[in-house]
Amino acid sequence: MSFTLQPGKPAITFELPATDGKNYRLADFDAAEILVLFFTCNHCPYVIGSDMVTQEAALKYKDRGVRFVAINSNSKNTYQEDDFEHMVQRMDEFKFPWVYLYDQSQEVALAYGALRTPHFFVFDKERKLVYTGRGNDSPRDRSKIAVNDLDRTLSELCNGKPVSIPITNPIGCNVKWEGKHKHWMPADACDLVWQK
Repeated sequence: MSFTLQPGKPAITFELPATDGKNYRLADFDAAEILVLFFTCNHCPYVIGSDMVTQEAALKYKDRGVRFVAINSNSKNTYQEDDFEHMVQRMDEFKFPWVYLYDQSQEVALAYGALRTPHFFVFDKERKLVYTGRGNDSPRDRSKIAVNDLDRTLSELCNGKPVSIPITNPIGCNVKWEGKHKHWMPADACDLVWQK
């Protein structure tokens, strides 16, 4: 069994608090034609370097029924700036077009098999996974982006085409697991492999 949720598998339900003071469940996003869940945080340079690219995608496809949901599962004991208070501050500062959820128990990150920040999971209307992996090939420096995987995936879906590349390896800092060294990853976590 793969550590990371594989294409074709259904989205896993959750209920998490958000920076807007509400709690959200997976079902709260049922109206979305396409749902993009992505694991992120506050401190990671790959997140900071790519948030504007992610925001551009969220705004570009908003009117096509695409909804973005961000989840922070990082341990605040590894990096204090990943705590809930800093999440609220970040959303207040940048006004990102997504809800920002806090997975303090890390149960959701484990359920989805999140590997890095950022790590994207794209689900179709039936909430079957159609893409997992990186947002683009240069999340830390947008000036060097040659391949925008998230944009390609959303464009294909919105135009009724099958997703041409359903799996890529996420690029970023590993998820910061509670009680573990900052570079630790679960033993069954591994590179994602796509086979045609």
